[in-house]
Amino acid sequence: MKEFYINDDGIRLHAKLDMPEGVEKCPLCIVIHGFTGHMEERHIIAVSEAMNECGIATLRVEMYGHGQSDGEFRNHTLYKWVTNGLAVIDYAKTLDFVTDLYIMGHSQGGLLTMLLAGMCADDFKAVIPLAPAWMIPDGARAGELLGMPYDPKHLPEELAAGELRLSGNYIRVAQTIHPEDEIVRYDGPVLIVQGDADEAVPLSYAKKAAELYKNAKLVVIPGDTHCYDRHLEMVTEAVKEFVQTLE
Repeated sequence: MKEFYINDDGIRLHAKLDMPEGVEKCPLCIVIHGFTGHMEERHIIAVSEAMNECGIATLRVEMYGHGQSDGEFRNHTLYKWVTNGLAVIDYAKTLDFVTDLYIMGHSQGGLLTMLLAGMCADDFKAVIPLAPAWMIPDGARAGELLGMPYDPKHLPEELAAGELRLSGNYIRVAQTIHPEDEIVRYDGPVLIVQGDADEAVPLSYAKKAAELYKNAKLVVIPGDTHCYDRHLEMVTEAVKEFVQTLE
């Protein structure tokens, strides 16, 4: 394991590179956590290890305002995450051992994965959104985020839910994003994995994404939560089976 920082125009993004054993050249999967998350969460480590077992290196990266990366959580926006993601892709493309690129993300990281895959469609062999929270822009436009309603035309300067604080700029940015535009731009293989007891993201969004993608497989984990607290082994098996079909 190699631990380091990737520079995004002065913002340091905390990263860890894990290589499969006994290889000199191999594919690489970028792995991105979700809203309030970080790279050491149980489900992030599990899917990263699953990729390593399939002979694929993983680059886990913490986005702006999360984990050990620069920035405050309150001030992060999807635009900042997109530019972070583009910097990570640029870095990954400089690694001389990489034969193919994959990208995987959970929750808000899953939404980011969808956006980046559409923007950089030629770069990725496959895309794996896990419980992708692509309802965030819809919620921002409808006037409800973090379970708190607001006037979508007259935005608050801050949203607060318990100890969580988000700048109103998070809403302003989210209102402008239309994930469908990027979903339809990616033609390659896609795996979407979500629990049917997900308390954060409606399963209907995963089903809609699977319909919009040209080559998508949706795996629904029965009785599982947003972070796969009950059947994480079913998630890792789905990831491994999907990757093995691409070899």
